[in-house]
Order: sequence, then structure tokens, then C-alpha cells
Amino acid sequence: MPTTQQLQNFAQQVRRDIVRMVHAVNSGHPGGSLGCNEFLTVLYQDVMNYSTNFTMDGKNEDLFFLSNGHISPLFYSVLARSGFFPVSELATFRKLNSRLQGHPTTHDGLPGIRVSSGSLGQGMSVAIGAAEAKKLNDDSRIIYSLHGDGEMQEGQIWEAAMYAAGKKVDNYIATIDYNGQQIDGATKDVMPLGDLKAKFEAFGWTVIDVEKGNDIDSIRKGLAAAKSLTGKGKPVCILLHSVMGNGVDFMMHTHVWHGKAPNDAQLEDALNQNPETLGDY
Repeated sequence: MPTTQQLQNFAQQVRRDIVRMVHAVNSGHPGGSLGCNEFLTVLYQDVMNYSTNFTMDGKNEDLFFLSNGHISPLFYSVLARSGFFPVSELATFRKLNSRLQGHPTTHDGLPGIRVSSGSLGQGMSVAIGAAEAKKLNDDSRIIYSLHGDGEMQEGQIWEAAMYAAGKKVDNYIATIDYNGQQIDGATKDVMPLGDLKAKFEAFGWTVIDVEKGNDIDSIRKGLAAAKSLTGKGKPVCILLHSVMGNGVDFMMHTHVWHGKAPNDAQLEDALNQNPETLGDY
């Protein structure tokens, strides 16, 4: 089991990867990537049971589906540094003929990517299908997915949520990145989400709040609690109260950095805030 410091070091290096990747091509989505960094770090480095000898069927493995596919810089960095493909390949992000496109795709066979994503609202449906396949195959492993809170404005999410509870898909944990920001502004201004916890509970889910969504230990406890609640007849939802742009002070608490690349000076500032820990690509 990795120590908290080891996980923090991993996350710090991932932050460097994210801002460098987006800066290099002047394109991408750093805000949400930084905000979900600690969560995906804990999930891949401490919680999930998986093999880096990647196969699409994922038998006897925990599976993860990224629904908010625009935070691909984070996903690619975590996958590479978890051993799915060479870290050096991060330098090809969003370039022509790269396997690391702006939104994850499956046609180039990038290890770790199980579904093309980025069309918001669809990931929960895909994850539920995978969870039901696990049940049909008597596979006891768990399905995880990650979603943006702005994504909760998509109607398909609530169709899927109703189905998961109605069919007792209880080997599934969906996490909502509850940062209150989306591409056009604060969620409360674009389309207020109301009480998400009450809504998921009304749909028949068990809901866990992780109030410190960028704290390694809090995330570990939240995921452990969620995992302990699987197999009890209900799908599980984690509301991850994260900070957009976490770890880079000028990107935090604002939607402005949802899809904006840092310039040269801003990159240097961001990197100075996050000293190298595992080696750059």
C-alpha cells in the first residue's frame, strides 16, 4: 500500500504533466484535470485491482470509465505513470497521428482506454452496461466512473441513474466532480444543480460526500466507504467536492481555465509551484 506522501508525490508529478501537455500544443483542458488529479491518483495507485497487460474484456479486473473525456491530460498522465504505456508518449498529446487525442478514443488501441468519451452524459450508461456484464459473468470486480457536475445537466444521466437503481446495479461506483464550475461559468449560474445528494438518493442510490475532494486521505476513506457499500442492492455515488485547477494557484476556483492553455510565463509559474518528483517526460 502506498503512503500518503507517495501518492502526493505522484499527484504532484501528474500536475506537471497536465500543464506541460496543454501548454505544448496550446490546447486542452487543465482546470478539471487538475481538480480530479488526487482522485484518479488514489483510484489507480491504491484502490483498483487491474493489470497493465491491457485487454478490452477486463475479466477479473476493476474497470474505470471516464465520462468527462475532456480531462484527458489527467487520464493519460495517470495511465502512463501507472504503467499502461510509456511516459514519453505524453509528449505526443493532441498532435497529428498521436494515440493521445484531445478526447480519449479507442480506434488506436491506447492501453487503458475502454470507451471513446467526451460526449457528455453517456459514460454512466456505458459503465452500467459493463457492471451488468460483470454480474452475468460471475465476476466480482467493481466498475468505477467519473463525471463532471455540469454533466449532470444531461438528461441521459438521469435515465441511467434510474435504470441502475431499478435493476440493482450494486457493483458500480459513480463519482461526480462537484467543483461548481463548467465551461461557461459557475453551475449555479448556467443551470443550478439543486441538491445532488437528495436527487441521487431519491433515484435509489447510496450517496457519499467527500468534502475534501483534493485531500489524499479523505479520498481514500471515501473510496473505501463506497467500496464497502457495494453488493448491497444499490449503486453508489460519490460527490467529490473538488477545486477546479487545484495545485496551480492562478487556475483555482474559476471556470476560466476549463479549456485554456497557459502561456510560457504561466507554465513556468505552475511548474515552480510543483517541483519534479518522479521525472518529467
